[in-house]
Amino acid sequence: MSKKILIIAGDPHSINSEIIFKVWKKIPYKLKKNIIVIGNFNLLRTQFKKLKYNIQLQKIKDVNKKYNTNELKIIDVNLNFKNPFKIQKDELKKYIKQSLSVAHNILNHNKNIAGLINCPISKNLLGNNGLGVTEYLAAKCRIKKNSEVMLIRNSKIAVTPVTTHIRLKDVVKKLKKEIIITKIKTINQQFKKIFLKKPKIAILGLNPHNAELKKSSEEIKLIIPAINKIKRLKIDISGPFSPDTIFIKDFIKYDVIVGMYHDQVLTPFKTLYKFDAINLTLGLNYLRVSPDHGVARNLIGQNKADPISLIECIKFINKFG
Repeated sequence: MSKKILIIAGDPHSINSEIIFKVWKKIPYKLKKNIIVIGNFNLLRTQFKKLKYNIQLQKIKDVNKKYNTNELKIIDVNLNFKNPFKIQKDELKKYIKQSLSVAHNILNHNKNIAGLINCPISKNLLGNNGLGVTEYLAAKCRIKKNSEVMLIRNSKIAVTPVTTHIRLKDVVKKLKKEIIITKIKTINQQFKKIFLKKPKIAILGLNPHNAELKKSSEEIKLIIPAINKIKRLKIDISGPFSPDTIFIKDFIKYDVIVGMYHDQVLTPFKTLYKFDAINLTLGLNYLRVSPDHGVARNLIGQNKADPISLIECIKFINKFG
């Protein structure tokens, strides 16, 4: 029996319902039978009806039972919203955290799950300190601090930011030699485990032109010492490369490009590949991925949302089923 794939419906104020519907219509029978969505049953039914989507839903409790494949199976996160078309922020926070907790508990107690996909979630629903799903699930899994890694990947390249969902002015304060080393060790270990390949890693500097490698620069004080220690661990790493030129052509020589902050690697990656990518969290107790796009509230109800990233997530997780 193939392992199941859990999909958290995510933020209701988003394109998620449209994406889920489009994916359900596109994926083949062999994938449909393994899909289980975690979300509020009544809310999803209401949104599909509002969008005039013809899709049959089935409320389930046991992920191990066999069900009618023609119906989208839902594990109900049972909350009563005052107004399903205008959900209050406190309701949303409770709903998102409960959805993540339900998925986390299932994954920790059931070996018949290949992995978890969460549809996009607004960061402010998980706290006011920039906490994202990556960090939230890492805390749930009680893994060693800074051992989790956000990896954005497609068939051509992967990128990772050392610091994730923090303000740019806080990056230097957060950046530590030990954090860089821990992140690279996780990438090396998990890449070999998941993709069966020792990764060739390129690491970027923090400053324009690597601050010309001046003694007072973060490159000299933090990044190069971290690289030297990583090399002693027999990890294949090169750098630091200048952030403004690596994505011209040299990036294709490597499996993973590691940047110091979120937009340093995500902006060029999305410029090159748009949303042809998946977001993996490395270092958790289970496999977790998400589509590489946001909630896109500006596209709600316009039938313009592209389901490619969620489809790629499903295909990827299914390989481990």
